Amino acid sequence: MYQIIDGRKISQEIKDELKQQVAELKAQGKSICLAVIQVGSDPASSVYVGNKKKACAYIGIESLSYELPEETTQQELLDLVRKLNADDKVNGILVQLPLPGQIDEEKVIQTIAPEKDVDGFHEKNVGALCVGSRGYVSCTPLGIIELLRRSGIEIAGKHCVVLGRSNIVGKPMSLLLLRENGTVTICHSRTQNLKELTRQADILVVAVGKPGFVDDSYIKEGAVVIDVGIHRDENNRLCGDVDFEKAAPHTSAITPVPGGVGPMTIAMLTNNCVSSVQ
Repeated sequence: MYQIIDGRKISQEIKDELKQQVAELKAQGKSICLAVIQVGSDPASSVYVGNKKKACAYIGIESLSYELPEETTQQELLDLVRKLNADDKVNGILVQLPLPGQIDEEKVIQTIAPEKDVDGFHEKNVGALCVGSRGYVSCTPLGIIELLRRSGIEIAGKHCVVLGRSNIVGKPMSLLLLRENGTVTICHSRTQNLKELTRQADILVVAVGKPGFVDDSYIKEGAVVIDVGIHRDENNRLCGDVDFEKAAPHTSAITPVPGGVGPMTIAMLTNNCVSSVQ
């Protein structure tokens, strides 16, 4: 019987630990403040931003909310980011993605001060991860490491296959697994003999952005499968990149969608905020 890795339960454990840490920091006269910027009113982005604010409130982190109109110019957004960079009261800056078409996302990300980049997207933080020095780590991959660790799943010495090479998940995920002494293979849209490689995985992380893409034919018997995807199916139900019904019986452990990786992303964002003052 396979183990369902419960991201809701584990994320709550992390938030409870952080709440205690924040209370201790406040007792020392230290406060934490996260600035959240949203441009436009994309419904999914609004839900994510709302969940981030709720998590901050629960833990005791102050959040500043900047809700800008869809027609905001790139210069206006950059000016706000620079203002927050210079504000000593603000520990972290989060710009909700995606941004409207008139704004260069990469330019905005690289304008955030690295020491306030709690999303872990700035090239200096990515570089720090590459060489093993201190910096913020992208929240979703960091959350996956915590899911594995707190579920008693050993990474060291295991063959870890990452399906996807995005800057936000695939690349940092592979570096984190390597840091944990896994042996890592990265697969992507140009990979040949894809199933041959994924069926070698002791730990398979799927972040391809295609609903139900991975079924049992991609999985080695007894593998651990982490599903990063989140979509709506034809019945408007949430689903992942993995066909759970077909895949799960062949795994030793698997994350569900919803309730797997998703809650961990916000938990690790708050973790990065707290670490900014420690």
